[in-house]
Amino acid sequence: MTSQRNIEYLQAMGIDVWVPRRSPPAIPAAATQPAQPVQPAQPNQPALQPGRLIQPAQPAAPARPAQKRVPSTAPAVSGTTWESLKSEVLACTRCPLHTTRTQGVFGVGSREAQWLVVGEAPGAEEDRRGEPFVGRAGHLLDAMLRSIGLGRGTNVYIANILKSRPPGNRDPKPEEVAACLPYLMRQIELLRPRLMLAVGRIAAQNLLATDVPLGRLRGKVHHFGELNTPLIVTYHPAYLLRTPADKRKAWEDLKFARSVFRELQPS
Repeated sequence: MTSQRNIEYLQAMGIDVWVPRRSPPAIPAAATQPAQPVQPAQPNQPALQPGRLIQPAQPAAPARPAQKRVPSTAPAVSGTTWESLKSEVLACTRCPLHTTRTQGVFGVGSREAQWLVVGEAPGAEEDRRGEPFVGRAGHLLDAMLRSIGLGRGTNVYIANILKSRPPGNRDPKPEEVAACLPYLMRQIELLRPRLMLAVGRIAAQNLLATDVPLGRLRGKVHHFGELNTPLIVTYHPAYLLRTPADKRKAWEDLKFARSVFRELQPS
């Protein structure tokens, strides 16, 4: 049966919820089909196995070159506590974005959380309020998190790759990411999450240092950093608002992340 949390999420995502009535078990197809004679294997031919389709060998696809990254030339992060790190972020001048932002956007949530959600960069509303994921995209993210038992004020921490808003909400430049990523790395060191959820292409590709499309990163367990933290990839809420057809895929990603997290729990 569909749980109340799942119903709330699906409704927030604009997906109709239909709970089917109980129906008698389906009769296996094999029981209604006449038995087929087994054909003996031909000489020099492999015997067919049930449920297997022998495909001709395909040539291996050429390896894709790794996306070129700009190494960080920013000074090391000095903050060793949440408070000192936040002060450093709010006073940061590592890249030109500090001249156009209203304020730095540090992060929000429980500092004992086992889940870390990482997005791309602050938008206009986030820049004004100093908190990540607010506005319509933030409301949708909250609904997504509630569907798997999470909340920004209780058991999840939310941050971005960039702490300053790029003008016009453009994609972050490589040199901006290189300057700002050490802040996120220190947040991860302080939080030590059990699982990370990267929302959107920019966050996923920068955390995994790859240019593989988001669609090919979904549905897999990646690992991040020296602690080998499991990392799951899904769509950004702002993208889902523009492309409602992919909301069901995001729901599958959330269920997958929840199942991975449950496997991490001590027995």
